[in-house]
Amino acid sequence: MSLSSSLPDAGDRYGVVTRTIHWLTALLIFAAFPLGLIAHEMAEKLDQVAAQDQAALVARTATLFSVHKTLGVAVVFVSIFRIAWGLSQRRPGLIKGDHRPEALAAETVHYMLYSLLILVPVSGWVHHAATAGFAPILWPFGQGLPFVPQSETLASVTTALHWIFAWSLAGVLALHIGGALKHHVIDRDATLRRMWRGDSAVPSPRQPGHAAPMATATLLLALIAALGVSLTPAKPGATAGQAPTLAAAGGEWQVTNGRLGIEVTQFGNQVEGSFADWVAEITYDPDAPAGPAGQVTVQVSVPSLTLGSVTNQALGADFLAAEDHPTAIFDAQLIKQADGSHIAEGTLSLRDQQMPLSFPFELEIDAEGTAHASASFELDRRDYGVGANMPDEKTVAFAVATNWELTAERP
Repeated sequence: MSLSSSLPDAGDRYGVVTRTIHWLTALLIFAAFPLGLIAHEMAEKLDQVAAQDQAALVARTATLFSVHKTLGVAVVFVSIFRIAWGLSQRRPGLIKGDHRPEALAAETVHYMLYSLLILVPVSGWVHHAATAGFAPILWPFGQGLPFVPQSETLASVTTALHWIFAWSLAGVLALHIGGALKHHVIDRDATLRRMWRGDSAVPSPRQPGHAAPMATATLLLALIAALGVSLTPAKPGATAGQAPTLAAAGGEWQVTNGRLGIEVTQFGNQVEGSFADWVAEITYDPDAPAGPAGQVTVQVSVPSLTLGSVTNQALGADFLAAEDHPTAIFDAQLIKQADGSHIAEGTLSLRDQQMPLSFPFELEIDAEGTAHASASFELDRRDYGVGANMPDEKTVAFAVATNWELTAERP
């Protein structure tokens, strides 16, 4: 038999392409699954190790997760090719297709297997794109997905789906392998040899068809997905709701709208987050000459931070220590420059550290007397003892980009 004639499938055997895809998929799955389990167990132990060992453990955990995710992406593309190739081929029928209950079960398992080989990695990929931070996919094409927004709700749902789909795949694989071994050891037919060596074996005249197995597999997958959604965990950073709500601030100006955000760089990737609860007490005289023109005191509820998939780590004792230091305070003078620009010059109290902080900010007061202000600046996490157990930038960069904007009115 020539190589070209052995590449495609035939009515009584599987060709080289199908067999190669089959075993490549198996190799990817049996590599990705344990890596994911090990990385997950390591991630749960991050808060239990000594501070001096945590940086190394974080790096190892991230590496395992990155390899796991990269293998998952490979499974997606290999599975798509597998399905496309299979649709173009004359698939060999079952050797014992006339044993109807067994044949229906085998075909149902096949449909579930093909579906889960897509659903498992895609749900994980969507979760990765919907959240921010931690281990990147090891490829140069970006970490996002078209039409997938960064959303804590979506990330939580796809986390649950990925988990239940993965364990369902493990169960289906066990049935698939068990069936193959049953054919090889008990029935002594060529089912396994047909996929292993490409042996030829004439299928039975009667086959189970596609409608019943496909419908059964679809129903089972729908039930599995519904169970996964019902098991959706709390959103990342849900513990922030336990933070005490800051009392409304006084001052001449009342903030009516605003945002306080930060951006950290972890493993070379930017992770954006924001504080949900903060108040500002502002006095400012728009008619003041150059020099001190007002005062601002900003109180920030540290536990109200959400920072993608690394929220809990960021709030932990080695970083922001939100439980012990739940409030950060920035107290500053608002200084008007001769050219009309402005600088906030004061002190930031974060964790148990007080450091001088000054930065320029944009200010515009419209004709109705509403003030619009914004600023962007950087903090060095080392100044405040944040992530002191990670003294280099391989895991978390020193610079933390901070940005805020607000709208304020005089009562």
